[in-house]
Amino acid sequence: MVSGYILILAVLLLGGVIATLGDRIGMKVGKARLSLFNLRPRQTATVVSIATGSVISASTLALLFGVSSQLRTGVFELGEIQNDLAQAEADLANARQTQAEVQADLESSVEERERAMSRLREINQFLAQAVEQQERTETQLQQTREQLQKVSEQAQTLRQTTDELRSERDSLLAQQANISEQIAQRDAAISALDREIAERDRAITQREERLTLLEQEQTFLEQQVAALEEQYQGLFLGNIALGRNEEIVSGILRADTPEQARKILNQFLAEANFRTLQRIAPGTSIDQQILSLSNRQLQQLINRISTGQEFVIRILSAANYVTGESCVLEGQEPCIDIFIDASPNQLVYTPGERLASIALEFPPFSDQEVVERFNYLVVATQFRAQQDGVAVDDVVVADNSTETLVAFLQAIQAYGRPLDIQAIAARDVYTIGPVNIGLVALDNDQVLFWTNNLAPLWDDLNPPSLEESSDTGQNRSNP
Repeated sequence: MVSGYILILAVLLLGGVIATLGDRIGMKVGKARLSLFNLRPRQTATVVSIATGSVISASTLALLFGVSSQLRTGVFELGEIQNDLAQAEADLANARQTQAEVQADLESSVEERERAMSRLREINQFLAQAVEQQERTETQLQQTREQLQKVSEQAQTLRQTTDELRSERDSLLAQQANISEQIAQRDAAISALDREIAERDRAITQREERLTLLEQEQTFLEQQVAALEEQYQGLFLGNIALGRNEEIVSGILRADTPEQARKILNQFLAEANFRTLQRIAPGTSIDQQILSLSNRQLQQLINRISTGQEFVIRILSAANYVTGESCVLEGQEPCIDIFIDASPNQLVYTPGERLASIALEFPPFSDQEVVERFNYLVVATQFRAQQDGVAVDDVVVADNSTETLVAFLQAIQAYGRPLDIQAIAARDVYTIGPVNIGLVALDNDQVLFWTNNLAPLWDDLNPPSLEESSDTGQNRSNP
């Protein structure tokens, strides 16, 4: 670094000295008004100044190049040095990459060596096991040879026994043929018994269904008997005008607001009051409110039915009342207790749905027997409809066509074989009723005839199924 400072100082001093000399030479040339190369004095002074500056520069470069070899190298060999530097950097990168590859190969070789050593240990272990297994195998082979000798001796004995067994087998085959024939005969008998048992099971199932239906009808009749007994007890007090749970007025109600529901209910109550007066006090001119219903019950009912949905309204008597009730004739406060039943008018049965069934088992059928069984079917249908929520007990058979009903009963008598009669819904049945039914005659679940189509189907025809007949009935009853 000191030599550099000295070099810079020498360059400055040399430049100053040469510049001073050039200036003085120029001044002298200018004063002397010399002329070189036929130039004017001023131009000659300028040439002298240029020459002096060139000398300064040349001397400075000569001093620098003569003193600093690094400067000479940087000026004249800089391009080659840069090319050598780039090549050296590329060689360094290749060397590093090669080093990385060699390192990876080395690690892979180490792993391969470890795997080879592990396989070698496994092979040595397997070889030891194989040697041990060979020793055991040789031992077993020796034992097998000894057993083979024994088996050969036993085989000779078995050959002799086989000849004896073959003769016994022939006799057993003959016995087996006889037993197989006996088994076939027993299988046929068992199949016949199975069919008989299946028929009995079917009969038992049908009887159980009929027993269940009879028990339901018995419950219904017991309720009716209880009601009749209560009415009979009322006879001691006078003529019964209204029985307990007896319907006074019924109809459909649909209200969107409580005010509308109250208005319609008042109309129902007015009609029920009028009819009750006619039955309890016939022939009188009494015109007063005799039905007793609390405002709280009425308000609860109004809140329930003011939804825009159809309801079946039934006003029923809450007790037994006789003709000439004193509280009515004397004009006292309302004394006829009632309650109002409100049920949504919903679809209960669809066309083709079975409601009740009876069986006619022992032909020929007399007129009385057919009529009794028909009445029994109607009662069972009423009981089923009452249990399912139908408010009206009216049962309409075959659209109240007497000719169709008579023709159906006559067809039952003409058939002359056991059959089942079913009551099916002929139209949509809602809570308000009525229950419109059709009658179907079946033999082993095959439809024979029904009230909508009385042409006999058992002669050379395949009888339709109950579902097909139900669909036909639906189409005819709902055109």
